[in-house]
Amino acid sequence: MRMLVLGAGLQGSACAYDLLRQPGVERVTIADLRPERIPAFLEPHVGKRLALLKLDVQDGAALRAAMVEHAAVQNAAPYYFNLAVSRVAVDAGVHCADLGGNTEIVFQQQKLDAEAKQRNVSVIPDCGLAPGMVNVLAAEGIRRVGDAESVKIYVGGLPQHPEPPLNYQIVYSLEGALDYYTTPSWVLRDGKPARVDALSELEHVTFPPPVGQLEAFHTGGGISTLPWAYEGKVRTMEYKTLRYPGHIGIMRPIRELGLLDLTPVKVKGKDIVPRDAFIATVSPKLTKPEGRDLVALRVEVRGRNGRPVAWQLLDYSDEAHGISAMMRTTGYSLAITGLMQVDGRIAVKGVHTPDEAVPFGDYIAELAKRGVEIREL
Repeated sequence: MRMLVLGAGLQGSACAYDLLRQPGVERVTIADLRPERIPAFLEPHVGKRLALLKLDVQDGAALRAAMVEHAAVQNAAPYYFNLAVSRVAVDAGVHCADLGGNTEIVFQQQKLDAEAKQRNVSVIPDCGLAPGMVNVLAAEGIRRVGDAESVKIYVGGLPQHPEPPLNYQIVYSLEGALDYYTTPSWVLRDGKPARVDALSELEHVTFPPPVGQLEAFHTGGGISTLPWAYEGKVRTMEYKTLRYPGHIGIMRPIRELGLLDLTPVKVKGKDIVPRDAFIATVSPKLTKPEGRDLVALRVEVRGRNGRPVAWQLLDYSDEAHGISAMMRTTGYSLAITGLMQVDGRIAVKGVHTPDEAVPFGDYIAELAKRGVEIREL
């Protein structure tokens, strides 16, 4: 099979790397405006089974021409391209999976369902870590308990060696992380979708050593469409981000002081967007090229009869190849989904989210083959 990966950034590169390790994949093409920016771990494959393609995903004709030469497209481009990419994929008759990132866009993608079915195409948004992996786990938990009372999801990308004051390092777009810190989170309360303030309802969750106790708080976007999919079926559902203790005590005042606002302010006669200034100021301090990360995940589902089901993951960066834990859990998840679309393990056609389409057993087994071991508690 031939696979097309859109985006030569961290997640796209990790996705391509994983695809190249699969014997059934004949060729992988990475398409990007600057495909030469691929990381070192991909360079030995260029000109062999890996092709680099300079492509503007906004050029619909060029994008379609690239797609038709492949069995599927794994879209790791910025989320605001997801709808347009899905439309082109359906038109080209090519399976498509993406990393999600915006729930409203996913709802728009779902409107392509009838056309995708007619074209015998599978389109699956939200195929990363959160949303993505956690959605598959939550859906399995709900199936197992039968009548679910609560679903609680916790995920965090963290430094293995935290440094004050934030005990945080950039593991993906800081701009994206700040969006989640400032966007209300959709949850289920009394079986109905409701919005709660980001950075609210602080609680503590304990993981095995050396991670220990973490703090958890609401952020937006982590479970995408799940609150609507399970409206009236689950009483309580929520997603919280994990950080080391003390993080929220700094970030909440920063937000309340307006330093993350998007409305420009006058600074010495010039219009400055506070969030842009904040990102430009802190990014050099939070970017740690030699820093090693980890991903902590827990999904807890409880039935109305009190029956609990839970899973936990602690995944660490692959130091030998320079692949972060966030890349492993996100990029590999995208690759696995694409492979299952092509080989038929994802049999449904049309537009479906991972909780609807991705087979739990096969998905967990594929992650385990890659050393991403989700443990049932």
